[in-house]
Order: sequence, then C-alpha cells, then structure tokens
Amino acid sequence: MWNFITFFENMQDLSISLDIIRLISGIIILSYASYTDIKTRRASNYLWLILAIIGVILLIIQYFTIGFNGNEMQLIFIPIMIGLVYVLFQLRLIFGGADAKALMAIAILVPLQPIIFDYPIFGISLMPSAWTIFSNSIIIFLFIPISLFMFNAIKLNIKFPYCFLGYKMNIQKAKEKFVWPLEKIVDGKRKFVYMPKEFDVDEEIKELENAGIKEIWVTPKIPFMIPLLIGFILTFILGDILFYLMGILV
Repeated sequence: MWNFITFFENMQDLSISLDIIRLISGIIILSYASYTDIKTRRASNYLWLILAIIGVILLIIQYFTIGFNGNEMQLIFIPIMIGLVYVLFQLRLIFGGADAKALMAIAILVPLQPIIFDYPIFGISLMPSAWTIFSNSIIIFLFIPISLFMFNAIKLNIKFPYCFLGYKMNIQKAKEKFVWPLEKIVDGKRKFVYMPKEFDVDEEIKELENAGIKEIWVTPKIPFMIPLLIGFILTFILGDILFYLMGILV
C-alpha cells in the first residue's frame, strides 16, 4: 500500500515538474523574443525551433513515464492548432510571422492543460491549451485601445476614432519611431486610415510632411509577442479566461 502511494505521488511530482519546465521554458523564450521584438521588431526563428524541440522532448519523457492520463487523443490538437494558425496567418488575422511560429511552437510545448499544484485557478478548460494561450493573449491585447484612450484623455486629445487607435506625434519623431501613420494624403486631402496596410511608411509620412502637416495621428507597432507572453503566463496561473467569463455570463 505504501509503495503504491509513493508511486502515485512520484507520478504527480513528475507531471508537475514537466509542466514547470514548460512554464519556465516558455517564459524565457517568449521574454527574449519580446525583448528583440521591441528593439528590432524581429524574433529569431531559432527561438521557436528550440521551444518546439523542448516540447517534443517533454512529450517523449511523459509518454515513456507517466503517460497522458487517458488524454492521448487530445494530442491531435497539435497538428490542428498548427494548421489553424497557418490559416489565420494567411488570412492576415495574425500579422506577424514570428507570432504565428510562436503559437505553432507553443502548440507542441503545451498540448495539454498544465496543472501545477492548485493552478490554474479557474480549473480545467475544454479547449486546447495553445488555443487558451492565444485567446488569453487576445484579451490582453484588447486592453490596448482602452489604454490609448486613457492616455489621450490625459493629454486632452479626444478625437474619435483616433483616440482609441493611436496618439498624436510630431511628424519628425514619427520618422524615428516604430509607428504607422493613421493618416495619409489621398487626392490632395488628409484622410484617416482605419487599418494601416502594407504601404511605404516613410513615403506616406513624407507626403504628409510635404503637405505642411507638423503633427499626425499614429498607431504604435505594438509587438503581439508581449500579450502572447502575458497570455502564456496567465494560462498557467488562471486558466482559460474567456471560458471562465462565459461560464459566469451564461
């Protein structure tokens, strides 16, 4: 009896240890990717290769030791998530290639709901962990318009819908920052751009400058890697935020 209890406790300890390694690995890689994304707006492909390899190694260890507690079928969500992320990227619903690759690597790293002691607080979600991380990241990302509005309210720059999407900046500074202009010159007139597309930012700013405009509305090129990092951590601590909120509202 004692040996059975000890064996069961060892299995639990190993399961927790594997999820702790997943958490630490994800935090380290995503933190470094966020840093390089802020500095250069790029993240090395090697980071996602490393993250995916760590995920594969942990899955192999888990397979030959404690198994998956009858949840083996959930591993099918790994290729499903990778395919879904690829489709979302092709549809431009995920803008950055690094963001898409990060989500694909995360699908391999965290295929099942991580459980570390009494976390996540909200309990087990019905959705794949990679999707939970993605949805949590989207929720965090949605706080950006609110933050921009508060910033503009303090500056007394309330102009809709600009105030939710960006802020005013001297046109000279805009040349040196990672921003998209929310305005452009069309047929000689100053027009608002709701969703900046793939245009030559320098050329657009130059046209605005040639029109005698000194200050323009811009939207920051905020790396999605930062909300992804926060969403990753929240998945381990809280769980599926969207699933929890829907449970409260329904």
